[in-house]
Amino acid sequence: MTTLIINIKELLGTREQSVLLRGEALAILPSIENAFILVEDGLIVDYGAMTELDIKVPNKPTVILDVAGQMVLPAWCDSHTHLVFAKSREDEFVDKLKGKSYADIAANGGGILNSARVLNDTSEETLFQQAMVRLKEASLMGTGAIEIKSGYGLSVEGELKMLRVIKRLKQQSDLCIKSSFLAAHTFPPAYKENHEGYINSIIFEMLPVIAAEKLADYIDVFCEEGFFSVEEMETICKAGAAYGLKPKLHVNQLNSIGGVAAGIGLGAISLDHLETMTNKDIKELAISDTIGTLLPTAAFFLRMNYQPARQLIDAGAAIALASDYNPGSSPSANMNFVVALSCIQMKLLPEEAINAATINGAAAMELMDEVGSISIGKKANLIFTKPIPSIAYLPYSFGHHLIDKIMINGIFV
Repeated sequence: MTTLIINIKELLGTREQSVLLRGEALAILPSIENAFILVEDGLIVDYGAMTELDIKVPNKPTVILDVAGQMVLPAWCDSHTHLVFAKSREDEFVDKLKGKSYADIAANGGGILNSARVLNDTSEETLFQQAMVRLKEASLMGTGAIEIKSGYGLSVEGELKMLRVIKRLKQQSDLCIKSSFLAAHTFPPAYKENHEGYINSIIFEMLPVIAAEKLADYIDVFCEEGFFSVEEMETICKAGAAYGLKPKLHVNQLNSIGGVAAGIGLGAISLDHLETMTNKDIKELAISDTIGTLLPTAAFFLRMNYQPARQLIDAGAAIALASDYNPGSSPSANMNFVVALSCIQMKLLPEEAINAATINGAAAMELMDEVGSISIGKKANLIFTKPIPSIAYLPYSFGHHLIDKIMINGIFV
């Protein structure tokens, strides 16, 4: 099917070449005013100014869509989520409002262990149906590519069940999906005093099956005081590397314990969270090829300090934005709010936030050749705004629904 979209007020994120953006380049969002875009068989085959239309597209397709007054930009690339879970945790949310600490909630069986307990009692089919609903909701809010982690199983059966659900999502959804193996999310109660035993289960029981069934693209570890140490993270990541799994890691959410330097040394595609960064951490990330993925809605929900986005950008680090969609600390897949919050609370320019949530988000999933920009040959994953005065209006008017329609693989959802 071929669709010609005409009279676009502004076509944003137009790029002949896709490169990871850092420093001042992050603020450059190339665009074309009064534009068209030609989509064929789910791909972008041409685009340009309306003045070039008759030359570039002499033979007009049957389907022509006039979107006068609307802006078009690449769909969001959400590179860090925990979308597969069995139950929401609003009861813990209320407990926090009443003054209970995370430690209090965890001591009563809450937190990650709560999600793990419920998930292990939930069938794979139920998990799949729940996740598919969430995935469709995410796409309707503009997400066209997404990473999904395991990590709420914390057992051989539970982790494999989660990864098999993600594999089914890949097969049945039109979104671009990457999967990460995160059994190293926390230690299950049975292994609280036997870290080596659980790590051996990850390495010798889970990883061989994951490799045989091709269940994951990446390996992840929550490297933090009270969770997995730097040394434990290195052991797990090196074991994953033997099966071709590259690291995408949780580091520096609560403390700086050496996770940034170790993650870079492991060749991590991205280091995610980064709420607590020293000057040394920032400098090390800035001179590396690793992307720093910032999760502002988690900081918002937990009332934590936001990530030092401006310092990271000014130092030359490559950053991406993601939702951290999960039931405990960021129960939302709304990347529009992620972009707005990044501008409002972390002082990103609208152009920087959009680039970090599109082309750099794609890079954080190694999907930069497929999505993340308006480029010939890439998937036609597009956001069509309602008529708005400027692109800055998107984060400025954060409480309004400003999306008119979403196209995924050339088809409106």
